[in-house]
Amino acid sequence: MFKYILLLFPLLISFLLKEKDQQEFTIRGYAQGTDYTVKYFARDSVVTKRSVDSILSVIDSSMSLYKPYSLINKFNESSEGFDLDSHFAEVMRKSFVVYKDTKGMFDVTVAPLVQAWGFGPKPIAKFPDSTEVKQLLNCIGMHNLSLKGNYLKKSKACIKIDLNGIAQGYSVDVVADYLKKKGIRSFVVEIGGELRIKGPKPDGSAMRIGIEGPAASANAEPVIRHVVNINNGAITTAGNYRKYLQKGKKKIAHLIDPKTGYPLDNALISVTVYAKDAVTADGYDSPLMAMSVHEALDFVASKKGMEAYIIYHKRDGSVADTLTKGFKKMIVGL
Repeated sequence: MFKYILLLFPLLISFLLKEKDQQEFTIRGYAQGTDYTVKYFARDSVVTKRSVDSILSVIDSSMSLYKPYSLINKFNESSEGFDLDSHFAEVMRKSFVVYKDTKGMFDVTVAPLVQAWGFGPKPIAKFPDSTEVKQLLNCIGMHNLSLKGNYLKKSKACIKIDLNGIAQGYSVDVVADYLKKKGIRSFVVEIGGELRIKGPKPDGSAMRIGIEGPAASANAEPVIRHVVNINNGAITTAGNYRKYLQKGKKKIAHLIDPKTGYPLDNALISVTVYAKDAVTADGYDSPLMAMSVHEALDFVASKKGMEAYIIYHKRDGSVADTLTKGFKKMIVGL
């Protein structure tokens, strides 16, 4: 045994030196209508901006509503269905799971409603009235979709899908998996605020991530409310304090309730979800926004490996927050 330990000792020293020699590399760019940042530790720049841009371009060509030539737009224009690529099919498989878990509160067929309320790729002249919303609801519901192999079928020609509530998390995971295939063991991948983390850093310290929330006053910038230590997993946030439209004095939230056809208007301000991967966290953060605080906490408690931090309005209008026990354990302060 002693001889065996002595033989391993030089290998351990060599490994630690390699870890110590690692540098931090940062890649920044623009994709999917937002900024992205990839930070990783390695001895050499084994991942380049060009490679990351190439990955995200392929995903955009598949699922971006803002690319006229994308597969998702071709599907939306089809009358019966379409053969999907592997990225699109994988996101749809996950979408069906989340749809079932949330009893329809997550629904990718909300595209007509998202567009009608001014959050789609085309500008609008006015908000829809109750008659128009009622008509649009006839074309909403994932029960009108079925996936067999890679063929996505629609039962109504008017069914159109919007994957903005889950595709960005999937994109984060794809880039993270690419880094892991390159042998990188410490990284943070962030696209539009959705993150996937792998640690610790080469010096043994944990990755530190800031959790943003709305500012105290309406015109101030959002603030970092907490800092968490994470060495493995993903964090995403859904909220209505950044992306909204104004209707008189009323703010119209970009998150649409697929059951009523109207933008969400409840106590929740934002939900930050921790999960094992970004597609899971991203898929569940928006439907959690449609729940009450207690419903959201109970739902997260029922999901293994999921944690949440919730910011909400109290009945008197003041802002408060709450979190699961697991999320609390990750917090280290500012």
